Amino acid sequence: MALYNFLPVYKHSYDLLIDLFKFTKELKREYKYTIGEDIKKETVAMIRNIYQANSSASKKSFIQAARENLETIRLYLRLSKDLKQINIKNFVKINEKIELISKQFFLWQRSI
Repeated sequence: MALYNFLPVYKHSYDLLIDLFKFTKELKREYKYTIGEDIKKETVAMIRNIYQANSSASKKSFIQAARENLETIRLYLRLSKDLKQINIKNFVKINEKIELISKQFFLWQRSI
């Protein structure tokens, strides 16, 4: 079992968390404490599920939970775009990281 912080999916998820913290800092006050806080909490929960999947014998449920967290993050990001809280350049950048993480979850789940 590799250390969780050396897993590529962990590293990419942590990078996503950093980008989301930067993004939510720029949100209007109205959205900063709703969408902003929720998207950060979902990302931390996803990273926690990655850790638990890596250290558990029954990985499948934790990977599935992490995939669900990622879909919720994707929903909040799309909502932010529709509410004009994120510019298209940042939206694409963050969405590319989400897609990369999603593919890694899929491959990880398929390998078990």
